Amino acid sequence: HIYVLRVLISINIDHKYWKLNMVLQGKVEADIEISAPADKFYNLFKSEAHHVPKTSQTGTITGVAVHEGDWETDGSIKIWNYAIEGEVGTFKEKVELDDVNKAIILNGLEGDVFQYYKSFKPVYQFTQKNDGSSIAKVSIEYEKLSEEVADPNKYIRLMTNIVKDLDAHFIKA
Repeated sequence: HIYVLRVLISINIDHKYWKLNMVLQGKVEADIEISAPADKFYNLFKSEAHHVPKTSQTGTITGVAVHEGDWETDGSIKIWNYAIEGEVGTFKEKVELDDVNKAIILNGLEGDVFQYYKSFKPVYQFTQKNDGSSIAKVSIEYEKLSEEVADPNKYIRLMTNIVKDLDAHFIKA
């Protein structure tokens, strides 16, 4: 009978751990209607990311530099400087390029977000619609360091502002 009791306690602990992990891990996302073709967005992020700060009308991206590799190779590492909601920060990422789905996956390595998150993976995906417009889907998969940490909604707003700034830039060009 004592053995059975230990097993039940163990199951409750494991269930509590699983439930805690579900609270700490998550994904936030947003869809943005854009006027410019999906290819333009994807190609800019894929091989010309150094232009993003120049097109940032809202001033959200203040700089980007290659740390390892180059501007267009899968696995290259870049460091982004950003400003959001009165804060400035840096984000070091290793890029994954998905040409088929026109997705840019930024695997977070270092930066200010890691004060709050154990893992942080922003994704930009661009889809062409039949009417000539496009959809940008921005998302962040994350794991918080503690339950007190807020979901990364402000970073989704940052990503949304970047897409809107780029769309305005493409429309003017």
